[in-house]
Amino acid sequence: MKYCLILFSFIYLPCILLAQTPSEKAREYQIQEEQYRKTILLREIDSGKYYMEIGEYELADKKLKYALDNIKSVPSELAYFFGKNSYFIGKYKQSVDWLTKYVQLKGTSGQYYQDAIAVLQKAENDLMAQRKTETAQLEEVFSQNYDIDCGPSGKVICPVCKGTTVIVKAGIFGNSYKTCNFCDKHGLLTCENYNKLIRGELAEQ
Repeated sequence: MKYCLILFSFIYLPCILLAQTPSEKAREYQIQEEQYRKTILLREIDSGKYYMEIGEYELADKKLKYALDNIKSVPSELAYFFGKNSYFIGKYKQSVDWLTKYVQLKGTSGQYYQDAIAVLQKAENDLMAQRKTETAQLEEVFSQNYDIDCGPSGKVICPVCKGTTVIVKAGIFGNSYKTCNFCDKHGLLTCENYNKLIRGELAEQ
């Protein structure tokens, strides 16, 4: 009986596959291509992380930049790796930009939160020193040019009001308070609106 079932599989399985419509075959091929592309990009990210860890920062930059330029939605881990490596190659403003995005996305629960904060502080300090001593502009890559992946929840704490839903402005006669018109009543932004906000495309509601 066992051998009959095996024989049945060999005879009829190809028939089932051949019975696929052209659109089904195209869809299956598209899924395979997308999976292959994703695998390649994940390898590039892993390679970038590896080169960063062994001090080959320029090579790491090439690997991570390739992933950024070819991935549809930037995962938070890539924002962290790219931001940290940017610090090591002296692109402090770029480092601050990407590490800030990582902290905004993951908060204190992020796997790399402590290290991200430590490198971010160094980058901010070195950026201030750089601005005082350098006039040459470095070619830098900023997160606003990419769609950021906000994770499974699809929401991010509003960076405008810090999730409080209230914007506080200091004035001569004391503080003034205004309801934040960017986020919802819980102080959150959808991923789509967050990406619009960092590109300067989100209007107040």
